Amino acid sequence: MPFEMKQITLTSRRAKSLVGLEIEAGSVAAAEIRSGGSGQLSKSAIAPLPSGAVHDGEIVDPDAVASVLRDVFAENKLSKQVRLGIANQSVVVRTMRLPAIDDPKELDVAVRFQAQEQIPMPLDQAVLDHRVVGGIPATEDSGPMIDVILVAARRDMIDASMQLLRKAGLQPAGIDLSAFGLIRALGSSALPAGEDEGEESSVDASAILYCNIGETTNLAVAKRRSCLFTRVAPAGLGAIEGNLVAATGMAPEHAAPWLHHVGLSQLPEQIDGDPPTILATRSALETGVADLQSELRLSLDFYAAGEGSAPIDHVVLSGPASAIPGFAEAIEAGFSSLPFEVSRPAALASLDPASAARLTLSYGLALDS
Repeated sequence: MPFEMKQITLTSRRAKSLVGLEIEAGSVAAAEIRSGGSGQLSKSAIAPLPSGAVHDGEIVDPDAVASVLRDVFAENKLSKQVRLGIANQSVVVRTMRLPAIDDPKELDVAVRFQAQEQIPMPLDQAVLDHRVVGGIPATEDSGPMIDVILVAARRDMIDASMQLLRKAGLQPAGIDLSAFGLIRALGSSALPAGEDEGEESSVDASAILYCNIGETTNLAVAKRRSCLFTRVAPAGLGAIEGNLVAATGMAPEHAAPWLHHVGLSQLPEQIDGDPPTILATRSALETGVADLQSELRLSLDFYAAGEGSAPIDHVVLSGPASAIPGFAEAIEAGFSSLPFEVSRPAALASLDPASAARLTLSYGLALDS
């Protein structure tokens, strides 16, 4: 039976107030929560980043990013205690099925042994963490088994992230997978009606696919707060905005407003503005939707091929793209048998939809597990 997902942090420190921080290619998003409390949002901030400062989830220009962070935290009087989310190709996540082992030290040895075969990087160059997330009882053919999620991150990337936070005058309280923050942010609201978050799930219980569409797309399959699978897909708003800029020659900072203005819920002739730009925007959005549908199908197939994968009940969409009119409905149209819903944390209800969508992941990073 799945266990409650523990917060997989690569480093950790307790603080009275904690800021969840997400850094994407176009912006930074910060959400502050008082630790050990009700999860109420106390402060938040979103700020743009210079073009090229971040690429594929990794910091390219740490001085530029640190400068933005210093200004954002000072202007908004945010706590300096920060938990940073990471989501890039320098992080590998695998789920392994092992014989049930009660002794933590013995389990650690078994996990590291299996990691040598499953992690495509030398273990001495990686930061590893693991948690038990489920299992199956003994059968006639074998003893009880456990499912373990293993996280491996390149050590130099983790070190660079820590240095960035310190360069910005911040105090690293933890580094966590962005996908885990996503599950914490939306897990309670995504429970089926009548179910309690603390209840145990049966072995054959269904799972939920969380899909946070920002510059790239964070995907996570979970039973309640037990993460079973996660992946970072390259399709997302970054590619859509890039296609629009290439087609029109508009400044990159104008792309996002045009995407929200045009959307996918109205006919092009019903939208005010320059007709060629409207058509180019609509084309970029439609191409982006098709690319995301392909990535979702690929991820669903890959997940389903895994040993003991639970059936997916529905998909929860979040992130900046989910605030674009008609975007969620357009993606759902490609999955006739799988219902979709757009979700935001209740704590962000007072914010406008675009801000709440951008801060969802940051809010989850600040939450205690």
